This record gives sequence, structure tokens and C-alpha cells, in this order.
Amino acid sequence: MATRDLSDADLLRAMAGRDEGALRELYHRHALWISARLGRRCADSDAVSDVLQDTFIAAWDGASRFRGDGEVPAWLWGIAIHRLISRLRKRADFRLGPALVESDLQEISAEERVLLRLEHVDVGIAMARISPELRVVLQLTVLDGLSTKEAAVLLGIPRGTVKSRLQRARATMREELA
Repeated sequence: MATRDLSDADLLRAMAGRDEGALRELYHRHALWISARLGRRCADSDAVSDVLQDTFIAAWDGASRFRGDGEVPAWLWGIAIHRLISRLRKRADFRLGPALVESDLQEISAEERVLLRLEHVDVGIAMARISPELRVVLQLTVLDGLSTKEAAVLLGIPRGTVKSRLQRARATMREELA
């Protein structure tokens, strides 16, 4: 069977067996949208390229650890956004070290600052506690700004399912943050 006929989960299993063709196919399917989403969060095209490459290297290295309890695109996005946050944090640490200069603050966008802090606030902790299928819908629609239709296409599920999961996710988040 050709790699293009395999599901994303099958590609990850093949990657766990070190099938480079499976990696190429997974990259072909997902690199464009991951790059676009990263680009909406970071204007540095070199950083986006590096993070994209790091994402697929991490997917290659971690394919055997994919548990299958969520969608592969969501798993890939989780890797990508964490890599971006790490890169931005390193850049901010470099710029905002002991010799803080006012011009350094202006170079870091508001969105970059939010991303750097998101992991450590109550929202980030609450997000980590909700189920993966609810979390991914919340991330795609609320954090990433996709429509329910776009999220449905990305996840390969009906739009109504996205809407109901989003409603449950919001209710769960309200409970977690109460």
C-alpha cells in the first residue's frame, strides 16, 4: 500500500518503524497548515521554518509514543506550538535578561508575550485537565481562531460534532476555572 493511502495514525506507526516515506507523506499533508498557523503567531519566517522542521523531527523521534487517544493533526500542532513557545521563551530570555532595555520590550509582540505566559496560568492548567478531544476543538477555534467548519475539516469530523465538543469544552473550562 502506498503511503498516500495510509491514515495519519498508520503513517505514525510506519514512522515508528523508521519509514522515511511515511515521514515525507505526513509532512506533505500537514506542513503547509502548520506553517501558516505558526506564521500567524510569529512574524519571523526563519523561526517559523525552524519550528516546522523541529516539529517533524520531534514527530519522527516520538512516533512510537503516539498513544492514539487524539487526532494526529492535533498531536502535531501540540508539538509545533510547544516548540514555538520554547523558541520565543529563549528569545525573550536573551532579550529580557539582566540588562533590560526598553527597545527589547518593543521587539516582542503582544501575541508572543501571551504565548510565553499561557503555559503557566490557570487557563493553561485547566486546558491540560480537559479531555484531548475537547481540548483540540477549543484550541483550534478559540486559540487559533479557526471557524467550526475549518476545525471540522482539519479534524475530519462533522461540524456539529465540533460545535457540541466546543460547548462541552467551554462548560468544562468554566468548571475548572471556578
